[in-house]
Amino acid sequence: MSFKNLIKKKNKLLLPISWLYVAGVRIFGFLYDSGIKKGHSYALPIICVGNLSVGGTGKSPMVEYLVRLLKDRYRVATISRGYGRKTKGFLLADSGATAAMIGDEPMQFYTRFPDITVAVSEKRAVAIETLLSTVKPEVMILDDAFQHRAVRAGFNIVLTSYDNRFTTDKYLPAGQLRDLRSHYKRADCIVVTKCPATLTAGEQRTIINEIDPLPRQQLFFAALQYGELYPVFNTKEWIPDDVDALLLITGIANPEPLRKELERYGKEILEFYFDDHYDFNQRDIARLLDVYAAYKEGAAAIITTEKDRVRLVKFRKQLQHAALFALPVQHCFLLDESKKFDTLIGKFIQNFEKPDMFI
Repeated sequence: MSFKNLIKKKNKLLLPISWLYVAGVRIFGFLYDSGIKKGHSYALPIICVGNLSVGGTGKSPMVEYLVRLLKDRYRVATISRGYGRKTKGFLLADSGATAAMIGDEPMQFYTRFPDITVAVSEKRAVAIETLLSTVKPEVMILDDAFQHRAVRAGFNIVLTSYDNRFTTDKYLPAGQLRDLRSHYKRADCIVVTKCPATLTAGEQRTIINEIDPLPRQQLFFAALQYGELYPVFNTKEWIPDDVDALLLITGIANPEPLRKELERYGKEILEFYFDDHYDFNQRDIARLLDVYAAYKEGAAAIITTEKDRVRLVKFRKQLQHAALFALPVQHCFLLDESKKFDTLIGKFIQNFEKPDMFI
């Protein structure tokens, strides 16, 4: 039996559990839809970046896109849960923060944008109220909070991956859906991410018909755009002609787009894949360096993501002499629609009306 068929068989066996999961999600949604539980509204523009699945749709690059768009005009704050951190409660990122303290994605935001406020809290409402009474941001961006309805964001962006759209995915644990497909209707904007840059007009129409956005919803297509590899610990320049092998170490939900990007160099690629938000340990690094040392000097390079980089910095002593490079990535809107998206966000903020009642 092939691997794909084995996965399909496993997913079918998990379907009864998925039905139970969906029942729980429906009950949770009913509590808010019926008004039994109420979401809090606040007197400032709040943009939520989320999805209907468990990961791999590009939420972090979208948060960074919004930060770049807004930080020079407004006091911006990001709020994340801080998944995988070793701490609890509300924390602000500062010069002493680490990925273990605030989580890898918030640490990535703070490292890239030290001039904005980066906060973490399991309870977004607590974080918002704390920030309103202290740093007083003008715009807040909620990272991965679409399914957490205790806060009513003014503008909801739902991401769905081109190669695993919510319209055809299965519910956990048979698939990756963690929220009801129908909840896409709560979004103000839908972005199909990780599209091929060569996406045809026909494919676009097929996806639009498949998702069937509401008249008030805007739908965009975006591709991943990778930047230039840069050294993590040393100043050695990336020279692909000198390298025979790439050792890819990463703990992200979907590493396949990254691998495809590296394939363009035409080098041997050795994969060191770990679970999303994985906390690397000494044994992992030792195994990586053993393979690295098997190549003659300069013949191999270690490649990682910016998200993984913030979890690898604690191994500076072991890795500082290795050719370790990070690969940045960001969203690039197709059809030349970045201006349209930027205008949509700008109008939401400029036309924001404070709710009559807020907490």
